Amino acid sequence: MTVTQAAKSVDLAPAMKIVEEMSPLTEGDIIPLLQRLQDSYGYLPPDVVLAVCEETSLPASRVFGVATFYSQFSLEPRGRHLVRCCRGTACHVRGGHRLLDTIERALGVKDGGTTKDMKFSLETVACLGTCFLAPVMMVGDSYYGQVATDRVKKILDQYE
Repeated sequence: MTVTQAAKSVDLAPAMKIVEEMSPLTEGDIIPLLQRLQDSYGYLPPDVVLAVCEETSLPASRVFGVATFYSQFSLEPRGRHLVRCCRGTACHVRGGHRLLDTIERALGVKDGGTTKDMKFSLETVACLGTCFLAPVMMVGDSYYGQVATDRVKKILDQYE
């Protein structure tokens, strides 16, 4: 796909501005590049990634390899708020499985899903690194610890 073809499906101006600001780009810049692209678009539209690869001569296989390896990146649109539920040992022992069930019911989506209104996306993570607060969930960059299932709706209602 050429830049011209990609431009028909998505606005490339934000991506090209990022490329210009970060140039010259090397393979060592792939993660920060993808982070900035995802911050700009909310996810990594494949057309944008291809156009950036063409513009920078970064190998598309390498860039997509990084984008699909790290869970922080998404090639699919995500909700405005990312909800993470810890499934680590401490959280599991302290009711994390019930917490996840409650979040799934409250949002109406399963792990990996996005609400129809694009407000929330839900994902489980192996560990959030806050075992002393188990069970833990995050919404965006905010941690919620020792979450009883009856607090889930109140937490989610705080987000637009």
